[in-house]
Amino acid sequence: MAATIGRFIIEYFRWIKGIALLFYNILYWIFVGPFKGKAAHRQSIFQQMVFVGLHSVVIVFFVDIFTGIVMAMQTAYQLQRMGAVLYVASLVAVSLCRELSPVLTALVVAGRAGSAIAAELGTMKVTEQIEALETMAINPIRFLAVPRFLALAIMLPCLTVLGNISGIIGGFIVGTGSLHINPDLYMQTTFKYLELKDIYTGLIKAIVFGILIAIICCYEGLYTKGGAEGVGRATTRSVVASFIAVILADCVITGIFFFSKS
Repeated sequence: MAATIGRFIIEYFRWIKGIALLFYNILYWIFVGPFKGKAAHRQSIFQQMVFVGLHSVVIVFFVDIFTGIVMAMQTAYQLQRMGAVLYVASLVAVSLCRELSPVLTALVVAGRAGSAIAAELGTMKVTEQIEALETMAINPIRFLAVPRFLALAIMLPCLTVLGNISGIIGGFIVGTGSLHINPDLYMQTTFKYLELKDIYTGLIKAIVFGILIAIICCYEGLYTKGGAEGVGRATTRSVVASFIAVILADCVITGIFFFSKS
C-alpha cells in the first residue's frame, strides 16, 4: 500500500514537472521565437482557432442557453415565495458571467477540442511523425503546441462571451414568457446589477482555463507511449486532468476575487 502511494506521488510530481517544462517552452517560442525568425505559423494558429472556436459555437450556445433557462426556473421557484421574482434577471446574469459560463464552456471545449488535440498529437507520436519533424530540424513544440495553445487561450474567452449572451437569452425567455416580467424591465434589471467586474472576472477565468487545457492536452499527446492503446489512455487522462484543473483553478480564482474585496 505504501509503495503504491509512493509511486503515485512520484508520478504526480513527474507529471507536474513535465507540464511546467512544456509551459516554459511554449512561452519561449511565443515571446522569444519571433525575434529569432522562428515564429509559429499564422496559418496553423488560424486553423486551430477555427477548430477550437468556430466548431464549438453551436454546442456552447445550446449548453449555455439551456443553463440560463434552468437557472431562471430554479431561482424563480425560490424568489416567488419572497415576492422578488424580478431579481431572477440579475441572478441569472451575474451567476452566468462570473461562474457558470466560463466553467461550462471550458468543460465543453476540454471534452471536444482538448480530447481531439491529445488524440491527434498522440497518434503523431506513436506513428513517429514527431520524430520526423525533429529530423527535419522543426521543433515540435513550436510547430504543434504553440498554435493550439494560442488558439485555446484566445478562443475560450470569445466562446465565454457567447455563453454569457446565450445564457442571458435563456433567462430572458423564461422571465418574459413564464414569469410575465416586462421585457424592458427584465433587461434594465439585468444591466443594473451586472457590473463590469462580473464580466472581466469570467473572462480572466476563461483565459486561465484555456491555458490549462492547452498545456495538459498537448503534454499528454506529445508524450504518449504504448501505441494505439496508449493514445486512448492519453486522451482519457487529458480530459479528466483538464476537468480537474478547471474546477481547481475556478475555486482559486473565485477565492482571490472574493477575498480581494475585503
